[in-house]
Amino acid sequence: MEIVVYPEQILKEKAEAVHNIGQEIQDLIDAMGELMYGAAGIGLAANQVGVAKQVFVYDVDYRDKGKNLNALINPVIVLGEDRMDFEEGCLSVPDFLAKTTRKRYLKVKGLDRDGNPIDIEAEGLLSVCIQHEIDHLNGTLILDHVSRLKRNLYKKKIAKLMKRERDR
Repeated sequence: MEIVVYPEQILKEKAEAVHNIGQEIQDLIDAMGELMYGAAGIGLAANQVGVAKQVFVYDVDYRDKGKNLNALINPVIVLGEDRMDFEEGCLSVPDFLAKTTRKRYLKVKGLDRDGNPIDIEAEGLLSVCIQHEIDHLNGTLILDHVSRLKRNLYKKKIAKLMKRERDR
């Protein structure tokens, strides 16, 4: 399993709800956690590994507090308050940072990795991370949050890199 990068089509697709949380989903969560930590990320959605399911993993504090992998299945934002600007990167959009405006505070509901209902209150970085990963599950990339000019410059850069790879 590897992280899928732009312009792969699955990154623009809306993920499907998970109805059966069996061993397949448990294995997916574990593999996604390993990939996320290995790439020094703080969140990773299933479609970023080529699986169009509403699952993401996250751990915003592991660099300071040690690993504590969390998973959220079928997430829904039930409340978002206040706004904050934040410079974000994305494991599926390499070498790209963008200033985004996100909700500072969130209430989110979904299921934990065992299928139990969970309610999360998130602020700051955790709020940004959750919104970013839910965006992925809805087929929205960080590129969709920037100006057309900045998006087109990145697309041209990627097209050049892909052409170089093909010409090798």
